[in-house]
Amino acid sequence: MSHVIRDQAPEPKSQRGGSVHSPKQLKYVPQNLYPVYKNKLVPVADIITPNQFEAELLTGKNISTEKDAVEVMDLLHAMGPDTVVITSSNLPSRLGDRFLVSLGSQRHVRPDGSRTTQRVRIEVPKVDAVFVGTGDLFAAMLLAWTHHYPNDLKTACEKTFSVMHHVIQRTISYAHELAGPGRRPSPPQLELRMVQSKADIEDPAIVTEATVIS
Repeated sequence: MSHVIRDQAPEPKSQRGGSVHSPKQLKYVPQNLYPVYKNKLVPVADIITPNQFEAELLTGKNISTEKDAVEVMDLLHAMGPDTVVITSSNLPSRLGDRFLVSLGSQRHVRPDGSRTTQRVRIEVPKVDAVFVGTGDLFAAMLLAWTHHYPNDLKTACEKTFSVMHHVIQRTISYAHELAGPGRRPSPPQLELRMVQSKADIEDPAIVTEATVIS
């Protein structure tokens, strides 16, 4: 932990994502270190990418509606980060139960010093497979695309989620080829096809659209 807790001076911030804790996974961080994430890491981050459970854990507020999610993202903004993306939630999708709902929020400071916030909702197709490295890829892509579109969270999210779609679909297709007909791919066969997805990472065709909700 010491290698990511640095001086509190206002130097360029970094992205903090990944799992503090997930209800369906192992605890990556001991419970006694949760305050370190909340009080030390989150305040010095520009961008955070929690899932619903992590966002609830950091804020102490449950999410059961879109309004709740907006309030939670505002609480996370108040801790420091200007960009918050809840990567997955249990909210019902408008496209049916084969989709997950992700939400994002980004604060901007106008020239006159006032603040404005853009919030978006993204419906993401569910995938029946377990991958290693998707969280890191998502965080890297969001960081890259928000750099290219610093005042346009909608476009940054569409690019990011579309990259994820292309990489995952290419990975699944290749894994099924390796596994053979009627056989479920093994974890090694589901290694992300990153190199093969170079063109999609650099310039993804948009297959996932975000909706501005405020």
